[in-house]
Parts: sequence; structure tokens; C-alpha cells
Amino acid sequence: MSAERVNPPELSPPTGFSHAVVATGSRVVFLAGQTALNADGKVVGETLPEQFERALANLLTALRAAGGTPADLARVTVYATDIADYRAHARELGRVWKELAGRDYPAMAVVEVVRLWDDQAAVELDGFAVLP
Repeated sequence: MSAERVNPPELSPPTGFSHAVVATGSRVVFLAGQTALNADGKVVGETLPEQFERALANLLTALRAAGGTPADLARVTVYATDIADYRAHARELGRVWKELAGRDYPAMAVVEVVRLWDDQAAVELDGFAVLP
């Protein structure tokens, strides 16, 4: 995939996301929402950062199984049950992202939700990638 991150100077400088991603490739991979479920179907992690790390790892596992890499991500949406908690941990979540997915951010949004499918889940990530 060829991905061009577009961050116009007329917009606020992005932190932890890109304003737009122009992706050129031949395959689009849609990634289902991933929470902090382990292989046994149990939510792991007591804190939002712990759950975010597992949910992101799960998303990247699905992406790799489809033949992609983190650099192929064009869009990710984060659903959080407590946006204030998410903002309070933003620096740590950014560190987790960089460790697992690198420094090239896709277009992203963070949305607060009342609850997620898994009652114990504090965060869920979904998205899509464009592969060469």
C-alpha cells in the first residue's frame, strides 16, 4: 500500500492521528471491533491502558492474518466507555500505539459510548486497511 498522510496547516496539528490518509492499493481489509478478549473469550486488563493494549494487539493480529501490517491501516475508530479516562491516559495510550503499530497514524476518531458488547470492556477498536 502507498499511504500519504495529509495534515493541512489550516487544521490544528494532529496528535496521535492523521487528519486524512490517501491510500492506494488493491485490497481493502475491514477489521471487526476488537476488545481486550483473550483466546478464551474473557476480557483481560483492569485499566483502560491494559485493555487498549490488548484490543490493539487483537486488531493487529487480525490485520496480520489478512496479510497486512500496521502501516497498511488507513482508518481506526476507538470506542471508549469513559472519554475522560481515555484523555487522562492519552500519553500512555500513545506509547502503546507506537510500540505495537509504529509512528504512522491512520485517520482516527475516538467516540464515547455507554457500553460495549462485552460488559467488562472499556475500549474497542475497529478499522480498515488498504493492502498492496
